[in-house]
Amino acid sequence: MTLHTFLTTSALALSMASAAAAQQTLVYCSEGSPEGFDPALYTSGTTFDAAGQAVYARLVEFKTGTTEVVPGLAESYDISEDGKTYTFHLRPGTKFQTTDFFTPTRDLNADDVIFSFMRQLDPENPFHNASGGTFEYFNAMSMPELIENIEKVDDLTVAFHLTRPEAPFIANMAMDFASIMSKEYADQLLEAGRPDMLNQQPLGAGPFAFVAYQKDAVIRYRKHEGFYREGLPKLDNLIFAITPDASVRYQKLKAGECHVMPFPNPADIEEMKSEDGIVVEEQEGLNVGYMAYNTQQPPFDNPKVRKALNMAMDKQAIIDVVFQGAGEIAKNPIPPTMWSYNDAVEDDPYDPEAAKAMLEAEGVTDLSMKLWAMPVQRPYNPNARRMAEMMQADFEKVGVNAEIVSYEWGEYLDRSKEVDRDGAVLLGWTGDNGDPDNFLATLLSCDGVGGANRSQWCYEPFEELIQKAKTLPTQAERAKLYEEAQVIFKEQAPWATIAHSKVFMPMREEVKGYKVHPLGLHIFTEVSLDK
Repeated sequence: MTLHTFLTTSALALSMASAAAAQQTLVYCSEGSPEGFDPALYTSGTTFDAAGQAVYARLVEFKTGTTEVVPGLAESYDISEDGKTYTFHLRPGTKFQTTDFFTPTRDLNADDVIFSFMRQLDPENPFHNASGGTFEYFNAMSMPELIENIEKVDDLTVAFHLTRPEAPFIANMAMDFASIMSKEYADQLLEAGRPDMLNQQPLGAGPFAFVAYQKDAVIRYRKHEGFYREGLPKLDNLIFAITPDASVRYQKLKAGECHVMPFPNPADIEEMKSEDGIVVEEQEGLNVGYMAYNTQQPPFDNPKVRKALNMAMDKQAIIDVVFQGAGEIAKNPIPPTMWSYNDAVEDDPYDPEAAKAMLEAEGVTDLSMKLWAMPVQRPYNPNARRMAEMMQADFEKVGVNAEIVSYEWGEYLDRSKEVDRDGAVLLGWTGDNGDPDNFLATLLSCDGVGGANRSQWCYEPFEELIQKAKTLPTQAERAKLYEEAQVIFKEQAPWATIAHSKVFMPMREEVKGYKVHPLGLHIFTEVSLDK
């Protein structure tokens, strides 16, 4: 961020914060700019916070602070005996937001639900290719093969007919990609020849209506007066003051220029806890930080090379330095707080000499590689540059020259998906629905190659297990297959698993009702200010 941009943003946030008492205006110092405002197009938490959670609502929702699925825009749902049809009963009288750019003439109905999914499912839908049309989640979760058709039973009843039973389906419907949009608004955009505006001027049935976005500086929202949850939201206005530097976010929090900040520097946590006027909430994160090799590019197409590099990393030193101890070494691709975690899996030992010998045995000498470092802080990686530097030093000890590269966050996410991209990518994941499928299938399935599967890894024995696990009726039966899948994952090593972190949320003491969400979302629907 340039000095000019910082001063502009800071002054704007200060002005807004000073009006907070009268207007219940909360300023959230967010960590980055959203990739866009269509949550179906992206997978980053930054975008979900700015669009999916602020503007939109879904058929079912996660109860804030938990992974429990509760009614949303649908009051209830039925599942057929064969597990292949889910029928949702919509809440009557649900209002979409009224904004400066759209005034709805009707309440939410089945047409809106069908539009929200068919634009992702049907390549002929006029919105399918708008703004790139990647639909990364929808595809990675095999939705095109899973959804046979969506039926409008009547105005307030929608049936999803599936090609097979899908145990995590209801939890999936609570995720941001399943946000319900207004077909009436979409029709207006189409008539104007601007379907791309769906990604720039969002409009939904969620708690806050979008007002304006100043790129890389601020997003403004106002209360959705017709929100379906009575008495909510409590705030009149919500401001995202985009502040990428964690130290600057902390200074603004101390100065009262923002009320809540995510992703603090681990080194600042203890000081924050003793600071007057600031409280720090914390929770074990449902996350994993990892480094994904491109398993389709030599020499990383050889699992022994991947395991050798994993053995060259001193992960405990990374936990100590990068996470300041607020994390633990990861050995599996899912966190230990998630059901089906296989604690019997043994991690690759830190053994540089063995790693060097293994590389030589595979004929790999004088290897040079790219090591991608994220430009932003995330809960699973609070300092990717420092982490990359430590890995670079570790790799040098085994004769591997690693060049650290980075890109702007949106470009980083896009380029890292490319099947022919080089090197290994630092990235991570915070679970979206509390189900192992959200890690193992979304990030490592064959359908995820070229999308969320940054290792470009498609391995049939692993794939068979995770796909079969989705169809089984009980958690115990599913867990057994996921445990086997973790064994195969460790043997094949498409990633170096690095860390599971603890999540900290510093905020001003006047913030009431905020709950740290295990899914990594930042939700302000039930939040208020007491002065």
